Amino acid sequence: MFGGKHVNVTAVRRKNQEITFLEVPRSDKSWVTKLRKIPFLRGLVSIIDSSAKGSKHLNYSAESYAEDETEPEEQAKAQEKKAKKEEGWSLGMIFGVAVMGILSFLFGKVIFTLVPVLVEDFFFGKAFDNYVLHNLVEGGIKLILLLVYLWAISQTPVIKRLFQYHGAEHKVISAFEAGEELTVSNVQKYSRLHYRCGSSFMMLTIVLGVIIYSVVPWDSLMERIVQRLVLLPVVIGVSFEVLKGTNAVKDVPGLKYLGYPGLWLQLLTTKEPKDDQVEVSIASFNRMRELDAAIEARGYAEASVSGGILDPAKG
Repeated sequence: MFGGKHVNVTAVRRKNQEITFLEVPRSDKSWVTKLRKIPFLRGLVSIIDSSAKGSKHLNYSAESYAEDETEPEEQAKAQEKKAKKEEGWSLGMIFGVAVMGILSFLFGKVIFTLVPVLVEDFFFGKAFDNYVLHNLVEGGIKLILLLVYLWAISQTPVIKRLFQYHGAEHKVISAFEAGEELTVSNVQKYSRLHYRCGSSFMMLTIVLGVIIYSVVPWDSLMERIVQRLVLLPVVIGVSFEVLKGTNAVKDVPGLKYLGYPGLWLQLLTTKEPKDDQVEVSIASFNRMRELDAAIEARGYAEASVSGGILDPAKG
């Protein structure tokens, strides 16, 4: 999936080798656009908004795969049912999908925040009294859990294929930024790691979380849990701003190394893509640029959303 100034595009290769597209206009509410311009708050808004919009693209990929695995007769029935469903989609149904995407993100973030707290308290709660040291151990546990989780899911065929497409997206962006013609052979020459990938955000929330949580002391496990939940939006907001900062100074000698932890994490969140996967990514990127150009040519272009997660270079 790639996101442009005015449209988000997902490309899927079907079983018959045809590449189909899901094209969703970027039509943010005025109040969302305003919130995206407020430092520290814009990170939380962008991530929640991306979680909501990303749900539809994931559903499209899953439904396309399911359709290809069914018999022709069943496919016809499924297409008919899908058409009726799309005709009957109301604002409430669309809102429901968005809410589920947001809730899934928040639930995962809360669980990933609280589990390390409980694990650290269980094993080290009475080992020492320094709460800053407890925060450091908690951060180490969180990092280990993240790495183990990413490694484990990357071993499954479905997620491995997803991570290959992630790597393909990065290669396409790198080739485009280098001014290369977007052919499979040209794109494959580039690294699957990209400096501006959103994977860096996960690493930043761990590192900065330790620092932010250490500013506010706690005396009990319950107080510690409440503190983590209250400060979670702060950690997300600060991490987003730091991510933008490291992206801005990546060409400054010496400062580019600030983004290296995120690149190292991409060794788990991306895999080397196959040629046919690169071809799909090129098709998606070209379609996104084509639609963006067409919209601007018609005079309907709107101001691009600054700081959005669904950026072509974010993968």
